[in-house]
Amino acid sequence: MAKSTTKDMASGSPMKLILGFAIPMLLGLLFQQCYSMVNTIIVGQWLGVNSLAAVGSTGSINFMIIGFCTGVCSGFAIPSAQKFGAGDYRALRKFVANSIWISVIFAVVMTIVFCSLSMTILRWMKTPADIIDEANSYIFVIFLGIPATFLYNLLAGIIRSLGDSKTPVYFLTLSSVLNAVLDVVSIGVLHMGVAGPAWSTVISQTVSGLLCLVYIRKQFDILKIKGDEWNWDGHCVSMLCMMGIPMGLQYSITAIGSVILQTSVNTLGSMAVASVTAGSRISQFFCCPFDALGGTIATYAGQNVGAKKLDRITQGLKASAIIGAVYSVVACLLLVVFGKSIALLFLKADEVQILKQVHEFLIINSLFYIPLTLVNVVRFCIQGMGYSAFAILAGVCEMAARTVVGFFLVPHFGYMAVCFASPLAWVCADLFLIPAYSYCLKKLRSLFGINPKPVSLV
Repeated sequence: MAKSTTKDMASGSPMKLILGFAIPMLLGLLFQQCYSMVNTIIVGQWLGVNSLAAVGSTGSINFMIIGFCTGVCSGFAIPSAQKFGAGDYRALRKFVANSIWISVIFAVVMTIVFCSLSMTILRWMKTPADIIDEANSYIFVIFLGIPATFLYNLLAGIIRSLGDSKTPVYFLTLSSVLNAVLDVVSIGVLHMGVAGPAWSTVISQTVSGLLCLVYIRKQFDILKIKGDEWNWDGHCVSMLCMMGIPMGLQYSITAIGSVILQTSVNTLGSMAVASVTAGSRISQFFCCPFDALGGTIATYAGQNVGAKKLDRITQGLKASAIIGAVYSVVACLLLVVFGKSIALLFLKADEVQILKQVHEFLIINSLFYIPLTLVNVVRFCIQGMGYSAFAILAGVCEMAARTVVGFFLVPHFGYMAVCFASPLAWVCADLFLIPAYSYCLKKLRSLFGINPKPVSLV
């Protein structure tokens, strides 16, 4: 193993470790968001508002399915982080091998099922008739790329579990450039319509996944799986499923609320769909630091649980919350002042009403970025500690909030209710997650025979 590619997060300053790990991971997430950003910009500017709305109308179902893949892979990486922190490399390899077997099964089944149901799902969601065919052209290809999603996210998660958050960034940088080139070629040269950006995303993610595979084989001797380590192991599979499936369901359950909300947005017409699409893409880009902090604290907590250094977990959680709060204020100011100008990347200047609605969406969401910080760092910390089931309950809180908005508020208050849906979901999740963290830490102290200490996140 090339030791310089790993990082022990069980010793040293939590603030420095978290910043050092999160920044490269943030760059990776920003490049990953470039897939959606570039797709949306090119579709909006080159194909028009209807095509933009078509791609946007698939956003929630895309999040539900692809988010499940991403969540499962993130969960599979947690036992790897714990075994690496404990120095048990044979167990580490067995977990990696079994996570590969499970991922293959999930990828094949999910691809078949969702490709078969793509148009049916869009009809269930009341997708407007003038955009449903284009929406299906886009989401069908994205579903075909589910194996590529598993490939990249599983391997990148394994690399990060060993403390290397930089290498996946390099691969995403390359694939993001490839994605942009393929977008231009598929739309401008091959005239493939909205299917072009979808294929660009799938091809680019496949390339980044294959690069991760080559890197692992060359750089990590401790991951060279041999002999019976490849065997299907019931204990490993059980632990992986206990970690991965709840994290996947967390994304999916959260997204069910988004699907219900998107269904309500669809009833408001193509203009509202286009506004939410552009606003969501910009917001997702600005929210990447929260995701980076979440992924960082999951690895940090996993390694420190493996090393039985529980006091460091709360220290790391506080450091992450401080970083996120400072960024939240900066991001909010930027979106309040420049939000409408940023929206011009996706829309033409004569789309005055849509630009106004996008700016409203961005202002309202950014005012609640501090609660979003806590959602990410506390939830992922709990997952890294090994209590992934709590993520499902947090997801239920978010789902319930978005469902209430979709069913009861959007019909009465229209677009403005849509803008408040995610902020309400974040606040509801925090009300559950903060006391849940104290409970999980208390359980770990009891399990390890460590005298309990007061827990405070402030």
